Amino acid sequence: MRHHRKLASLAAFFLPILLLVGLGIPLAIAQADKTINVYTALEDDQIAVYLPLFEKEHPDIKVNIVRDSTGVVTAKLLAEKDNPQADVVWGLAATSLLVADQQGMLEPYAPAGLERILPEFRDKRNPPHWVGIDTYFSAFCVNTVELNKRNLPMPTSWADLIKPEYKGQIVMSNPASSGTGFLSVATLLQMKGEEEGWKYLDALHENIAQYMHSGSKPCRVAGAGEYVIGISFDFRAIRQKNNGEPIEAVFPSEGSGWEVEANALVKKAQIKDAAKTFLDWAISDAVMQEYAKSFPVTAAKTSVPIPAGYPADPVAQLFPGNDLNWAAANRERILKKWTEKYDVKSEPRS
Repeated sequence: MRHHRKLASLAAFFLPILLLVGLGIPLAIAQADKTINVYTALEDDQIAVYLPLFEKEHPDIKVNIVRDSTGVVTAKLLAEKDNPQADVVWGLAATSLLVADQQGMLEPYAPAGLERILPEFRDKRNPPHWVGIDTYFSAFCVNTVELNKRNLPMPTSWADLIKPEYKGQIVMSNPASSGTGFLSVATLLQMKGEEEGWKYLDALHENIAQYMHSGSKPCRVAGAGEYVIGISFDFRAIRQKNNGEPIEAVFPSEGSGWEVEANALVKKAQIKDAAKTFLDWAISDAVMQEYAKSFPVTAAKTSVPIPAGYPADPVAQLFPGNDLNWAAANRERILKKWTEKYDVKSEPRS
């Protein structure tokens, strides 16, 4: 009996392989069709929570994650235009996807469950070229211990950050490499108008100690006490505060710059069904619930309460004049001018 069970087990293992060979489908090709490259700017600790949900639901699909800051992922995506390596983009700034779409790099696709996605979180075309999952926005990470040591007042606004007492105490994300940095710069230019916006950035530059190539790093170094204030984003500020670091999450009184994290199917000669399966899952209820534990503004409504530390009405915190299409259309021009004016204070690239 044991011998028969062993034979049955071996047959069950080899039968799918024999069927593929019998159909003339090489095994390596069949396996490749179940392997997808996913480019993302999501945080590592978010991916560690989200991705296992997909792997449990689709154990037959292998996901290769290529993760970096928004600017780096965007540059890589654009550089590969003529020979795309990514199958899917997951959780990248919508402004970056708009730039890629202008280059004809995105394949229209309507993922399953699209009807649940709020209109402002998706491309207006049908089928859409990109679909959002959540919104992240500007926040200041203020180290309360270091603030008190220096007898500095708590900043509450963008206007406060250019006061002389904060000179050399602030770090910020470099907008050329970080989506967090770009959303702050693009919003300030829209909030104040370009002429006054660049004047403000000149004044802020005087107080900046360093521009960093990551959206989360300004908050991490502020938490470690290396600097007093890090201009970062909501998830990182709230996460570090709730983890017990001496961080106060400050949301500027004038409003926060914001961006939609979004997904897209990359246009290429062979589009894999597994890539579409991933995009279906990436807006499903199960993972949307997890997005909502990180960000209080999600593309589909959930029952998850607003995480502790956020404003009671997070939507009201978002600067209403932020135009993602304007930011995308002017991205290259803004980054060129910003780099010429301020890059001298950027940290060395690793």
